[in-house]
Amino acid sequence: MKNSRPASIVYSLSAGGVVFRRAGDAVEVALIGLKGGEVWTLPKGLVDGKEKVRRAALREVREETGLEARILGEIGESHYWYNIKNENQKCRKTVRFFLMEYIMGGVADHDEEVDDAQWFALETARGKLTYKGDRHIMEKASAIITRRLKKEKAASERKSD
Repeated sequence: MKNSRPASIVYSLSAGGVVFRRAGDAVEVALIGLKGGEVWTLPKGLVDGKEKVRRAALREVREETGLEARILGEIGESHYWYNIKNENQKCRKTVRFFLMEYIMGGVADHDEEVDDAQWFALETARGKLTYKGDRHIMEKASAIITRRLKKEKAASERKSD
């Protein structure tokens, strides 16, 4: 007989980042691969206890991609529901994403939680992402990065005049 009790609701807060770097005239972003590369997503994970959200985002990026980065600003939030396996519970997950600039490290140094971590061209990364929420965050990040690079280029051109 199926349990007729309504599912209880739990709430979860995670943090993650869109890490970018310059590669010549191009821009690349780091994505993580799960399920043997069938799923590509942004690095993110649970905020532990009283951990600050920004610190959690940097930690999760470091663990899942092997990269050190610095936060430039907040991109936004992603929200979704999922059922907790073998429990009569639904989880309402909120993920806060930050735009991060690459400092150092290599994607080969990712931890065992992920199957792969790779750099992708900014223009193609959004299409590689499996989840709609991640694609929306990447779209926002791409717009911020593009604006930032245009401002830097304009400032550089003014200096050279």
